[in-house]
Amino acid sequence: MSDDIRRLSEELARDPSSVVFLQLGEALRRGGQLDLALRVSMRGAERHPQMPDAHDLLARIRVDLGDLADATLEWEAVLRLAPEHVGARKGLGYVLYKQGRLEEAERHLGVAAANGDTAVDTALRMVRRLLRYTNIANGTNGTNGETHTNGAWLEAAQRRVEDESHYLFADILGDGQQTALLLDGEGLVTAGAYVAADGEDVAQEVGAAVMGVRDEADRTVKHLDLGTWRAVIWETDVATVALGPVLHDSLALVAAAQTVPLGLVRRVLDRCVQRAESWMREVA
Repeated sequence: MSDDIRRLSEELARDPSSVVFLQLGEALRRGGQLDLALRVSMRGAERHPQMPDAHDLLARIRVDLGDLADATLEWEAVLRLAPEHVGARKGLGYVLYKQGRLEEAERHLGVAAANGDTAVDTALRMVRRLLRYTNIANGTNGTNGETHTNGAWLEAAQRRVEDESHYLFADILGDGQQTALLLDGEGLVTAGAYVAADGEDVAQEVGAAVMGVRDEADRTVKHLDLGTWRAVIWETDVATVALGPVLHDSLALVAAAQTVPLGLVRRVLDRCVQRAESWMREVA
């Protein structure tokens, strides 16, 4: 048992009515002790039935346990208490997406996106792209009632969205020794690919490694009063890596062999930034 969990458990034992159950339940959930997290959170929610975060915690634990139906009930309880609760809107958006109820998922994620959460923005764009393709598949335009998305349509739409995002920069890159990614504000890959020399796709690892670069660049140019930055470029012994800011705290990344002229890398980055912004605006 970690020191934090032990400390929180002792505090809750001293005062069973304490709201510290929220911290304890979350710590247990993150530690993979889901059954114990569920018991702690259920007792807490029973003592504090009017607390939205208690039901939100229960819902997230239910999702981790694979119980989407009960998670939905908990998030619906949250929204009765706090209609603008971002966590509940995000959670219901996820559950409804998994169930193929895309219009409902879009509505909940749209409310949550107003909070400026980059992960929600990414999820919302994904759902809207899926809606576009499922509407085409079933012959609707998305304006005359709900689209009833069956499994086959949803799977087909998911494949089209995956292909669209994976090959977003393909025509810009051509057959040269270069690759490109679009990363959201949390470093998650939303488009493109990064394949290492051994054939392994390392896009997510690259995204995690450069997470925070945009914030650092923003702080630096603001501190030095340099205006708006347009690119950060590293030249190494083996490769050139260039980053450019895109909408909604996203980043475009271009990596090229060291033999590729720097001017060409910069032109490719500019084109990738333009492509990414156009792609993101399509479903804004």
